[in-house]
Amino acid sequence: MYKDQKIILRNLPNERCSRYLEAFLEMLLAERGIATNTLDAYRHDLKDLARFIIEGRNSSVAALDTAETEHLRQYLANLQKRGISSRTVARRLSAMKSFYRFLNSEGLRDDNPSAVLKSPRKGRQLPKVLTENEVAKLIKSASQLPGAEGLRLKAMVELCYATGMRASELIGLPVSVLKRDPNVIIIVGKGNRERMVPLNKAAKDSVNEYMKVRDVFVNKGQVNNYLFPGTKGLPITRQRFFQLLKELAVLADIPKSKVSPHILRHAFATHLLNNEADLRSVQKMLGHSDISTTQIYTHVLDYRLRKLIATSHPLGKFTEEAK
Repeated sequence: MYKDQKIILRNLPNERCSRYLEAFLEMLLAERGIATNTLDAYRHDLKDLARFIIEGRNSSVAALDTAETEHLRQYLANLQKRGISSRTVARRLSAMKSFYRFLNSEGLRDDNPSAVLKSPRKGRQLPKVLTENEVAKLIKSASQLPGAEGLRLKAMVELCYATGMRASELIGLPVSVLKRDPNVIIIVGKGNRERMVPLNKAAKDSVNEYMKVRDVFVNKGQVNNYLFPGTKGLPITRQRFFQLLKELAVLADIPKSKVSPHILRHAFATHLLNNEADLRSVQKMLGHSDISTTQIYTHVLDYRLRKLIATSHPLGKFTEEAK
């Protein structure tokens, strides 16, 4: 169990929230290898539900453990009344369902009050995507920044775009990551699952140039085993990388809202598919356990597929000739 994950579990305030919430979170951590951020989101969502139940004037229950279906329905309605997005409501319902399934499977409840609840319909939200030209402008702007800061930022942008890494995966890379095989990079993703992604020459060259100045970012007298070091032996923070990208967007004359670590990940997937990569390969490189998660990127294929039907399918040819 990681140190920061222990802190999350140990510091759960006792708000008559649930006698079993800590056990539930420990199960997620031990059996599913759930990421720290996801664990914290479950904790936050279930504690919000607990507060709603406890504070409800008409509620006869005193804790999350004994809530009934009607209390859960009231909570979901309250979320919508508060203007919470349908995606967030769906996420909180997922946390509720997991918690009550856990109670039921462990024999702590005879029923599952969340079983009959249905998730609100979520609008299909397509990811923001940078064009290939915009990514090129970002990389060019980074290469024009002076000194070690410029070399570091260029290497981080190139790695994100070349591999589709999440920000947390990027900053967690060990300095030894390219020593085994410089042509591929092994990424440790969600649930500590490893995946291997090919590395292009541009990204390798950027990292090699950055490695010549990496020691500038390591405090004297400290050991730092991260590729992109921060302070006190830790990696650079996600917040700092996010901030650097926003500053880079201004230099590249690209709207700041279009640039973030996750949007670079979207660009990686979209540009691969747009250049005829197959969906399964992109799924593996992104580290998606379910291909349905990857399918959101297929919006970029619409035009190419329509053109293929029109020019290659017999019916398409017939239709074109009839015009």
